[in-house]
Amino acid sequence: MAGLLGSARGGRASLREMLDAGETVLAPGCYDALGARLIEEAGFPAAYMTGFGSAASHLGRPDIGLMSLPEMVDNARRIASAVDIPVIADADTGYGNAINVIRTVREYEAAGVAAIHIEDQVMPKKCGHLEGKQVVPAGEMAAKVSAAVAARRSTEFLIIARTDARAVEGLEMALTRARTYVEAGADALFVEAPQSEAEIEAVARAFPDVPLLFNYAEGGKTPAVSYQRLRSLGFSLVIFPLTLLLVATSAMRAALARVKADGSPIELLPSLLAFDEFVDFIGLPEIRELEQRFAEG
Repeated sequence: MAGLLGSARGGRASLREMLDAGETVLAPGCYDALGARLIEEAGFPAAYMTGFGSAASHLGRPDIGLMSLPEMVDNARRIASAVDIPVIADADTGYGNAINVIRTVREYEAAGVAAIHIEDQVMPKKCGHLEGKQVVPAGEMAAKVSAAVAARRSTEFLIIARTDARAVEGLEMALTRARTYVEAGADALFVEAPQSEAEIEAVARAFPDVPLLFNYAEGGKTPAVSYQRLRSLGFSLVIFPLTLLLVATSAMRAALARVKADGSPIELLPSLLAFDEFVDFIGLPEIRELEQRFAEG
């Protein structure tokens, strides 16, 4: 994991290298640095900063475009600095037109993330699995993709183009839009919320030579598909934006109910992670070593 005095990231494969190698990269979603460290500890090759989880955790509100560029970039920076694995980040619509996208790319790239996805929704956007979405003209989104590609300082920083047109214009139009975004320079495609396994297969058939992202949004509009099936279809990235958020919410709700009923957490103690183990996990031993290294006198 990333230490206070530097990162071992240089010795690890970049996200682009993983995709070029034909790997199917699993990237669980996190909404804070602690979650990112848990993802890395579990052995995953990448982490995904979820916009849905960021809005839920930072604002206690749904993903309806309330998070601003500075808020999202600050969260991305904290997450990326906590781990040595690549971080893929939600960048919503790019927070404006093509000119705004230039700043968005520069800010996220400076924050240390490996990739962002931008989408073709109208602002204020909504979670891809909520109703009532609208999309901008395909040409407008293509211009944003072109601007994003031009703005990045390194080709190692990936631009993922997301289309939410399936819910608005149907699957065929979504695929047409996605082709336009590839022509504009997108490194990978994210066709949001296909509504059947047949539609998932259609997305894969349409882009056999383009890295594809699959959004495994638990309980959303897209059906559950096994890892083996997604890999056989050729999906390059699989994100799980809600797993940690839903697990954490369920666990905290249950714990609070127990404390409310008992008046204390005594009954929870046997099931809790030990305090010493937790502080070791979040880096206390490194702090002690640094204190000795830089002690006065």
